[in-house]
Amino acid sequence: MTRFTRREFLEESLLAAAAAAVPATQAFAAPRRVGPNDRLRVGVVGVKGQGLVHVNKWLGIPEVEVAAICDIDDKYGGDAAAAVEKKTGRKPALFKDVRKLLEDKSIDAVSTATPNHWHVLVSLWSVQAGKDVYVEKPLGHNVWEQRKLVEASRKHERLIQMGNYTRSLAGHRTAIEYLRAGKLGKIKLARGLCYNRRPSIGKKPDGPVPAGVDYDVWLGPAPERPFNPNRFHYNWHWNWDYGGGEICNNGIYYLDVARWGLGKAEHPKRVLSLGGRLGYEDDGQTPNTQIAVLDYGDVKIELEVRGLETQPHMDVTMGNVFHCEKGYLASGIRGTAAFSPDGQVLEKFAGPGDHFRNFVDAVKSRKRETLNSEVLDGHLSTTLCHLPNIAHKLGEDRPLGELRDWGGDDGAETLVRLREHLKKNEIDPEKVVVRVGKTLEFDGKTESFPGAAAANALLRREYRKPYVVPDQV
Repeated sequence: MTRFTRREFLEESLLAAAAAAVPATQAFAAPRRVGPNDRLRVGVVGVKGQGLVHVNKWLGIPEVEVAAICDIDDKYGGDAAAAVEKKTGRKPALFKDVRKLLEDKSIDAVSTATPNHWHVLVSLWSVQAGKDVYVEKPLGHNVWEQRKLVEASRKHERLIQMGNYTRSLAGHRTAIEYLRAGKLGKIKLARGLCYNRRPSIGKKPDGPVPAGVDYDVWLGPAPERPFNPNRFHYNWHWNWDYGGGEICNNGIYYLDVARWGLGKAEHPKRVLSLGGRLGYEDDGQTPNTQIAVLDYGDVKIELEVRGLETQPHMDVTMGNVFHCEKGYLASGIRGTAAFSPDGQVLEKFAGPGDHFRNFVDAVKSRKRETLNSEVLDGHLSTTLCHLPNIAHKLGEDRPLGELRDWGGDDGAETLVRLREHLKKNEIDPEKVVVRVGKTLEFDGKTESFPGAAAANALLRREYRKPYVVPDQV
């Protein structure tokens, strides 16, 4: 909706080693009960980029204390701890191993902004240790582990908030209420737009691990491989082992808002994807250009990702457009507003909010339902990122010029605009090769693809020991 700044997620801190052999539920002390008037002691895991945003947000809430910092990189962990001490006069405990942080029973909550492949493990270990969790979006690296995190939250009675902060902005909340009240009639299509210019990351050779970095822990559940700067700070987003591309990085915001606006508390029935890494050749694996269609049967969500130079669509570059019977609701360059069919403003929506404050209030009240982005919501929305990526991986490469009726009427209109977009970037749309994802049917109750073994295999990953999400949480 509103424009979101890019962020570097962080490489966090988590352990390696034999301590993993001890079941987490046996290794940690019982949690402290936080009363309404108590200070909430927070440990922040992963403090480069977005993790520093977490630190500063917590420092801005009077009844929160940043009690611990944890990072696999000595430089970023030390810098963050020094910044906290300078601002508060209190030096937080400093860790490279998150499990050591979790042994501290005085820590009430964990706030994490690690790379995607660590989101679930940090959160899972935290709830098993009796901590509540604020975890950055996307919720996890795959569908299966996200469901395990939902189960763990329920079993251990811990609260988890996903960091898609748009859910707490007053203007967005009012706009969604307006939309769902039927003021614009029936929603015909929920569109997300993620037009975010990304330069090529180039190609870089493998090299030595930077001083002060615990690279084995950084890899965590991902396969062991040599260090490469194009698979490390921030650029890990574009590698399947650690991230999910722009659709998981920023697209998650707009997929979440689309599902929220539609009032869908279930998974889609069908998924399509089209795209590729267009306009340059580099070490990145994930699409920089992608169209994803999530079909619920009665209505669709469509997300467009563009990483090349582009113009807004309906005055939106990073946001949403809900196409309705009596007009449309859009959030973009002109803010968030409802429009008549001919583009006249009917009503504007604005107002701030604080996702971190919402988490604190919920932790103190122990009312799960007051979280604006509770873990199950996070799971449903993040799955909207994973399903198109699975379709993409199982697709086939074809010249874009051969495709004329892909995705039905809405998809065909989007393809026309995609061709024009590529022309403006001096790419011949008739000759460029794109990946046409495999059309997949999804069973939301079993969270599986009926009769599609290859797709089902991509719903989870092989975990490198000892960094394993267990079947029993």
